[in-house]
Amino acid sequence: MSDVDFESEQYEKCREAGEILAQVRDEAAERVEVGVSHLEVAEWAEAKIRELGGEPAFPVNISIDEEAAHATPERDDDSTFGEEMVNLDIGVHVDGWLADTAVTVDLSGHDELAAASEEALDAALDVAGPGVDVGQIGAAVEEVIEGYGFNPVVNLTGHGLGHWEQHTAPNIPNREVSQGATLEPGDVVAIEPFATDGRGKVQEGSDEEIFALEREATVRDRTARQVLEQITEEFKTLPFAARWLDSPRATMALRRLKQQDVVHGYPVLKEQDGKFVSQKEHTVIVTEDGVEVTTRSR
Repeated sequence: MSDVDFESEQYEKCREAGEILAQVRDEAAERVEVGVSHLEVAEWAEAKIRELGGEPAFPVNISIDEEAAHATPERDDDSTFGEEMVNLDIGVHVDGWLADTAVTVDLSGHDELAAASEEALDAALDVAGPGVDVGQIGAAVEEVIEGYGFNPVVNLTGHGLGHWEQHTAPNIPNREVSQGATLEPGDVVAIEPFATDGRGKVQEGSDEEIFALEREATVRDRTARQVLEQITEEFKTLPFAARWLDSPRATMALRRLKQQDVVHGYPVLKEQDGKFVSQKEHTVIVTEDGVEVTTRSR
């Protein structure tokens, strides 16, 4: 037996974040329909998280078709949903303790691709537990997705969730790897299979609307300094959206902060044009005898 106290404040806050997130994910997914605005869905979800007592752990990601991650609406975004594959990836924190979840809402008629990532996640959750090598989880994901005739996205992984840290060890691969980390009781991890009809590798696009603090620094420019104050106070080390910044000159300030390596951006990650990516994700606490899913629908 391990000496992890699963009733401690840390795990209670992880559970609370997961509970808020499950509700918001399910309700946000219902709002995704042809003709509806991306910005409206993102802002609704972020507001609902706050209303329920959490904070967004990162901007709501709305990835379309070949996009896999890091896409979020810009400030005056007028994009609307078409007959597309839509991935919603949403995170919540309660006092820095995190939960992370994703779901595909398919408006494009590629049901099999959406089913592949969903079933792969179920297979991964069946395998996951204390003492399990993460490579075994990757093997379970790969087997299901390839069984559908698709490819797992191999350069995206699940990940650990730390305190105020969105991505920590261990990485949870989406394919079989010979040697990975071993899960231990008390680990909090996000498992997120991505399935694609493309080649299974994403690349950085040119769009960038999500950023995070790289290091604390003294900045001469007044606007950049004000923006940096908001970032360190409100978001700490967690990712934030350019549209969350109060300054009317936020774009210029961000450019300055990036040039000085004070913040870094997250370019949108994409498969080949004309291909599709589906995603399904849950956050789990590794227990003594398996996993507890914190983001399951109540």
